[in-house]
Amino acid sequence: MKNEQLSNSTIFPLGQKVEQYFTGDAYLQMVFTDPTPLNTAVGNVTFAPGARNNWHSHHTGQVLLVTGGEGWYQEEGKPAQFLKTGDVVNIQPNVKHWHGATKDSWFVHLALTPGHTDWLQPVTDEEYGEL
Repeated sequence: MKNEQLSNSTIFPLGQKVEQYFTGDAYLQMVFTDPTPLNTAVGNVTFAPGARNNWHSHHTGQVLLVTGGEGWYQEEGKPAQFLKTGDVVNIQPNVKHWHGATKDSWFVHLALTPGHTDWLQPVTDEEYGEL
């Protein structure tokens, strides 16, 4: 998957490019936004190699379902976790974290995000470069 075309890396459309709260090229396609019955939004997020989101937390938590590529997930004060297709990350409420692609692979995940997100500072090139 590292060197395949992006068009082969995702089951949902690429979506719109997002810039606020992201470093590098990332795209969002909302899959589900109806508040009933699950009370959660589901977004397909696609990261180009090296792209990542800012540090952030969720009042109600979040679940990531990795559908393509290779990426990173890191909670504040803990080592980064390498992610690949099929991995699931259950993020507890109010845990400061970030996620994004590795330096040489696209990364795609579904994000199940109920409630509010508190966006924080960008992940620095130094922090990312240590991975």
